[in-house]
Amino acid sequence: MKNNSVQILLIVLLSLMSPIWLSGQTWKFVKERDGVQMYSRREAGKGLKLYKGIGDIKVSADKVFTLLEDVNHTEWWTKDVTHIQVLLYEKDKNAHYYLVYQLPWPFKDRDLCVNVTETINRSTGERKLTAVPLSGVCVEHEGLVRIKDYWQEWIVKPIDNNHSRIELMFYIDPGIYLPSWLINMILGDAPINSIKALRMYMEKK
Repeated sequence: MKNNSVQILLIVLLSLMSPIWLSGQTWKFVKERDGVQMYSRREAGKGLKLYKGIGDIKVSADKVFTLLEDVNHTEWWTKDVTHIQVLLYEKDKNAHYYLVYQLPWPFKDRDLCVNVTETINRSTGERKLTAVPLSGVCVEHEGLVRIKDYWQEWIVKPIDNNHSRIELMFYIDPGIYLPSWLINMILGDAPINSIKALRMYMEKK
């Protein structure tokens, strides 16, 4: 009886700890452009959407992941990121960033302090980079709105020795002063643009 009670308690605790992006609705196909498929889904209790992009790259998974996790090569990132500061970098383990995102006038720019962790499935070769907000590290600046509700994950899956499949999922709430419909409209193409930029950079090297 005692063991059963412990098992039930563990199940309840795990369900409470489950991240929000695991409890949303099923993915809905939105569109495909430049060989990248984009999906979205609503999140329980949220006015914003979670987005996912899927596309293939003619580069090995090892090389793609090496670029993604390298804090010294961010030149292919979106131009909306106007400031990147590396606070911590443990290769193949963990990284901390401070980022500033530029928004069009009259909206205030946003900043984000983020913790990125890496995981590798040795049996399948699948690699992940998961980013979540990092609290208590970066000072909040006047004139910037701090992003505090954020999640992003890159998944790199090997197809063969020279091809890989990329998935990019993210949820972001830019904070006050932006209506949900505007945020969803702005972020709608972000997975496509990011995967496309990564592909162009990698395939030209």
